[in-house]
Amino acid sequence: MSFKPEHFTVWAEIPVTDLDKSIAFYNKVFNLAMEKDVSGPNPMAMFPTADGKGIAGHLYPGKPAPEGSGPTVHFAVPDKLETTMARVKDAGGHVLSEPIAIPVGRFAYCLDPDGNSIGLFAYN
Repeated sequence: MSFKPEHFTVWAEIPVTDLDKSIAFYNKVFNLAMEKDVSGPNPMAMFPTADGKGIAGHLYPGKPAPEGSGPTVHFAVPDKLETTMARVKDAGGHVLSEPIAIPVGRFAYCLDPDGNSIGLFAYN
């Protein structure tokens, strides 16, 4: 029998060189209010979900893969895809593609200030 869980991806961790700077970037791009959490063994900043139980992840101090060579984490955008793409540029990131349409929505590839590959996703 083949393994088919309800949610195959359960968590994402994004390494960043400057946690405070990265928190500011992701807060600006996604209209968030992420904060540094120092209650555990390492500082981090959690991506929020509506109920606190959804699939999310966090930023942590670490060594990112060489620019654009790591995995791509795709994030839901809070408004129009193009509006979020503009905020990536304004916040110091790089937009790598025009919007790409797929049956369930559209997305664009970007890099955060550390060169981590992120996708911006807008559902139809």
